[in-house]
Amino acid sequence: MQKITFQSRARYWFDNLVARGPAALIAGLFLLSLTLILLVSLVVAVSGIAPQDGGGANPSFIQIAWMSLMRTLDAGTMGGDSGSWYYLLAMFIVTLGGVFIVSTLIGVLTSGIDGKLEEIRKGRSLVVEQGHTVILGWAPQIFTILSELILANANRRRAVVAILAEKDKVEMEDEIRAHLPHTGSTRIVCRTGSPVEIADLEIVNPQASRAIIILPAEESETPDSNTIKTILALTNAPDRRLDRYHIVAALHNPKNFEVARMVGKDEVELVLVGRLIARVTAQTCRQSGLSVVYTKLLDFDGDEIYFQEEAALTGSTFGEALMRYEDSAVIGLEKDGRVLLNPPMDMPIAAGDRVIAVSADDDTIRLSGIAHNAIDESAIRSADCASPEPVPERTLMLGWNRRAPLIIREMENYTPRGSEVTIVAETQAFEQPGFLKRVHLDGMKHQTLRLQYGDTTDRQTLDTLDTHAYDRIIVLSYSDNLARQEADARTLITLLHLRDMAEKSDSDFTIISEMLDVRNRDLAESTRADDFIISDRLISLMLTQISENKQLGAVFADLFDAEGCELYIKPAAMFVETGKALNFYTVVEAARRCGAVAIGYRIHAEAHDAAAEYGIHINPRKSQMVTFVPEDRIIVLAEK
Repeated sequence: MQKITFQSRARYWFDNLVARGPAALIAGLFLLSLTLILLVSLVVAVSGIAPQDGGGANPSFIQIAWMSLMRTLDAGTMGGDSGSWYYLLAMFIVTLGGVFIVSTLIGVLTSGIDGKLEEIRKGRSLVVEQGHTVILGWAPQIFTILSELILANANRRRAVVAILAEKDKVEMEDEIRAHLPHTGSTRIVCRTGSPVEIADLEIVNPQASRAIIILPAEESETPDSNTIKTILALTNAPDRRLDRYHIVAALHNPKNFEVARMVGKDEVELVLVGRLIARVTAQTCRQSGLSVVYTKLLDFDGDEIYFQEEAALTGSTFGEALMRYEDSAVIGLEKDGRVLLNPPMDMPIAAGDRVIAVSADDDTIRLSGIAHNAIDESAIRSADCASPEPVPERTLMLGWNRRAPLIIREMENYTPRGSEVTIVAETQAFEQPGFLKRVHLDGMKHQTLRLQYGDTTDRQTLDTLDTHAYDRIIVLSYSDNLARQEADARTLITLLHLRDMAEKSDSDFTIISEMLDVRNRDLAESTRADDFIISDRLISLMLTQISENKQLGAVFADLFDAEGCELYIKPAAMFVETGKALNFYTVVEAARRCGAVAIGYRIHAEAHDAAAEYGIHINPRKSQMVTFVPEDRIIVLAEK
């Protein structure tokens, strides 16, 4: 057995001291310098070798210790010493030890500061905030979420958003500055760590947060698994808070919905990405401009959906409440925690009920006290509220991705019997036996499907499709197989061909296209497509809205569901007389008599003007006069 010497023990003690970090080293150097000063001072004081002062008295031990300390900290102090060689030697020893100790201390401090800066750069320090929003994960839609949170927090002082992702802190900050150079009153804090690790989650202090947004890990093959594990890490942490969390998360696979709900219970609001995009596309493809309506309702730049209790409405009916607001559009009620969109017009409003309204802000939902004589009875044309008998529709779908089957199944809820869907895409899967059954598209009752292999960016392929014979064309992104920018580039090429074909044949057909990157929408404006479905943006907007108001989850679930009430863009002539100046109170009253809620209108002359929001006017001032033409439309919330 190796003999353990004093030198070995001393080296082992020193190694342990160094391993404890800069703080332990500084403490050790302090003790060493103190020992040296006290020892030399004691020797000088006992031996009496120190020179006497001007009064002939020997300096005290305290005075000698002070002089030794000064020589330890400043070697130049020794230059003025006088006395015996023994005294000078003692001061030289103190000074020499001080040079060694102070130089070592400076090195330790420099190394410690560098290490602390490196630790800060790594983003591992605790976020000491209260009432902040936490974003877990990093995905392309994070910039949309941040921009919306900045708008939502405009009237809040010192709002904070904390981001935790498996990405370098400095890289995250650089990307955020590049996309969002101005953050207003909102401060964005980035931290590096894994959202599925409980210890890493503690860095962003979720215990004190007001909302938590979980982004899907798109680079992962199983993004839903990471989302569910993150929810589990939050809700089952040993030292989690007693109050409920407000968690908002996105899922891709509907099969994982129940598992995520089981893990998060009533603490999590889930958004199914594919289902949401499919429902919006299915509704939008039949009503030009509807995607703009949804976008305006979901973003914070304009009017949003709010909940407001108004005691003055107690005893009134829902139909009466529609006319009581000048700057807000009432769309429903919250009764006993249940969200009711467009309930029966004679439903009474009880104490504690809250109106659900579209308004510029929560403080703009104010009663106006307008008189009933504001309604122009002569302009109302709602004697026959029934919609025209539906006729079979023809839809051309160009492109294919995993959302295509969901879109077709959602369209089944709206299209009449005898409708046709022709799908043209550059995918070999169409030729495989049993393809429709594998994607659950067999047994359609209202639609007949026809599959055709073809390059949707090839002009010759498009020329053979007789595009003018279809009621609408849906251009889907090849997002399953191509990168975002490449997939959007193919979509743009297809759109350019379609618009050129429409102009040369002097025909006009409705085009609905799916874009992945919102920045490419500006490039696509030249194609004059009727609607753009920006997948990531829609998901980002919904996640942000629900993070700001938990009850909006139920509103959106009802709004996008085929059952119940949806948004429709119907001809203005169904409700009011065209060519006559009238106010929006008259429109609201005309829609009310048909059991619908009017929330805005679309001006046909502005349909292709991006600066005019494609003619969409949400929640206009009800007293403002407007003259509709037969091509203009009213935006209503109705059963059908």
